[in-house]
This record gives sequence, C-alpha cells and structure tokens, in this order.
Amino acid sequence: MPRIEPLVPPYAPDVDRALRRWMPPGVPHEPLALFRVLHRSPDLASRMFALGAGLLGHGLLPAADRELVIARVTARAGCAYEWGVHAATLAPAAGLGPDLLRAIADPDPSATVPLTARQTALLAAVDELHDTARLSEPAWDALRVHYGDEQLLELLVLAGWYRTIGYLADGLLLEGESWATPFPTG
Repeated sequence: MPRIEPLVPPYAPDVDRALRRWMPPGVPHEPLALFRVLHRSPDLASRMFALGAGLLGHGLLPAADRELVIARVTARAGCAYEWGVHAATLAPAAGLGPDLLRAIADPDPSATVPLTARQTALLAAVDELHDTARLSEPAWDALRVHYGDEQLLELLVLAGWYRTIGYLADGLLLEGESWATPFPTG
C-alpha cells in the first residue's frame, strides 16, 4: 500500500490534461502511479515534468545510453518500480534487450553479458556516483572518450534525477505497475 494514494479517475480536467502530457501518445494504460501521486501536488509535478520530459525527449545522449544509465541507477538504488517501467517500455525501444537489462541489475554486469567500452564506462560511472557521489579521474577519462561536455553534464543530471525518482518511488512504497517488467531477483 503506497504511503500516499495515487489519484484515481475521474480526474479534474486540468489534472487529466497534465497526466496525459506525462504519458506517450497511444499508451493503453492509465498514467503511472508515480505521476498520479505527484499530481497531489500539481505545482511540484509541473516543475518535475520539465526536467523529466527534457531528459527523456530532448536529451543529447543516445537513447540506448540514457536507458542503460537509468537501468543501472534504478537497479543500484533498489527501485524496482522505476526499473520495471523502463525495462518494459523505453529500454526495449532504445535497443536494450532483456539479457542486458537483467545483467545491468546484477552487481557485476560484465559477468553475464559482453559489454562495449562505452557501456563499461557508463556503468562504472553510475556505480561510482552511487557509492561516492563523485567521479574519479579514471572514470571521467573513460567517459570523455565517448562524450562531449554537454553530454557529460546531461549524464550527471540524468543519474541524479533517476536517483531522486528512486527515492520518491521507494519512499512512497509504490507497487510496480501491472504491466512493468519484474525486477530480477537472485
């Protein structure tokens, strides 16, 4: 049971419009529980929408790299809710297959799937950020081979944003969406 109940239909017209903006066109299910909880505070939801939509729809990182980072951040944070949403929708659309997604949730992803140098650099950076909130020179240099300044700034914001989303979903005790990919266990 979530600590704050998500809104349920029928929604007020302004809330309905706002929630529909958060979801991709043609999605066959209700807006995410996370979005429906956030709309208990419409001002906060509006402020969060700008950054979230910007990172997902207008980012400079390739979609596969973005989803790799999101999967690793949410896996390391133990946020099964957000990991499952992305694993079911945006990650496959970006070309991340189920074996890679399961591996990303493992403490040592390279033990189960071969990774490119770029993927290895991304996962190592996420792990360092998760563990220390910093990046060592070797981690930064490994990223620098693949990304320019604007992409590196976005990468840091992306990782921090999804750590925040993990705090939010886990702090609220949100249960996974019925259609989401189950988080790998053991």
